[in-house]
Amino acid sequence: MSAIERPRGSPGEVFWVFLKLGLTSFGGPIAHLGYFRDELVVRRRWTDEAGYADLVALCQFLPGPASSQVGFSLGILRGNGLLGGLAAWFAFTMPSAIILLAFALGAAAFTGPEAEGFLHGLKLVAVAVVAQAIWGMAKSLTPDRERGGIALAAVAIVAFIGGSFGQIGAIALGAVAGLWFCRAEVPALTGHLGFPVSRRGGAIALVLFAAFFLIPPLVAGATGHQAVALFDAFYRSGALVFGGGHVVLPLLQTEVVTPGWVTNEAFLAGYGLAQAVPGPLFTFAAYLGAVIGPAPHGFAGAAIALVAVFLPGLLLVYGMLPFWDALRLRPAAQAAMRGANAAVVGILGAALYSPVWTSAVLSTVDFAVALTGFLLLTVWKTPPWIVVLLLAASGTLLHLI
Repeated sequence: MSAIERPRGSPGEVFWVFLKLGLTSFGGPIAHLGYFRDELVVRRRWTDEAGYADLVALCQFLPGPASSQVGFSLGILRGNGLLGGLAAWFAFTMPSAIILLAFALGAAAFTGPEAEGFLHGLKLVAVAVVAQAIWGMAKSLTPDRERGGIALAAVAIVAFIGGSFGQIGAIALGAVAGLWFCRAEVPALTGHLGFPVSRRGGAIALVLFAAFFLIPPLVAGATGHQAVALFDAFYRSGALVFGGGHVVLPLLQTEVVTPGWVTNEAFLAGYGLAQAVPGPLFTFAAYLGAVIGPAPHGFAGAAIALVAVFLPGLLLVYGMLPFWDALRLRPAAQAAMRGANAAVVGILGAALYSPVWTSAVLSTVDFAVALTGFLLLTVWKTPPWIVVLLLAASGTLLHLI
């Protein structure tokens, strides 16, 4: 039975199923995809294995948070339209967003040596987690000399140009290089996507994606309106994330730390805590929107940042669902995507050094703690939330000694 022939549910059913997943899905986007498969393909049979694999391929092809895009699409499928997709996104996203928002609102009252040590431990968590992300992504996205060279070139571009312009340029040049150097490996693609999304609806979503990318920076530049500038910063970051949630780190750092909206210490502390909560890593945006310097901040800033960082990925996947069957078979599209993904590895590698390493590893003891966290994640496969607790406790103890 194909995906489109399967019985439909309701947005309410979708909401409760994804709320359970939002409360229990630890471990990052790859783990989330495993949870989705077990719960929605194997247990509930919302789609079949071939349809699920095809959907994952689409969401990995597009920029944005892959696990949230897959969940949003499965909500559309089961909930028979956009309302089901929004129910899935809201239920999967809100638990971790609320936790991070609460941490942000209480951070001002969290002072003293214990607090400094705890926050420093969270920054060391960020070192371990980003290093683990690079390690895993390099093995899958840069397995040959050509893509390794693209990643190295991306590091050089970011190092010499810097800022969002350098990151965008690295991704664009990676895609162009992929057209030349990454055509040899063309995997066989199977399956069929059958979702209740019309071509007209998809086209409208793609037009909205482009409009939100192009218009807010012009409005923010002309009026200086901070809410529009905040929306633009997070929307642009969400629109340029290829290869997984960790890639949002350097993009958001450029958007909020460089202009002085958020201190680097607060940025890395929130990013470290984000590893300990279930659900998508993109909910880190709720924390940043709440602690950001110029108003709007607090609840309003968190809401703007959270919606803005997820919106481009959701618009793109909704827009591409009716067209993906034709596009995914084109070798040029696959080659360009492999080159862009290789460039992403280089961008994340540059971010591991600055700002993550330079602001967190201040001594040999810090290096030992961060290395321990990295080994716990990569060798012993320790759940991330346990690593967060261990390193945060280590940072607290070291500041008290």
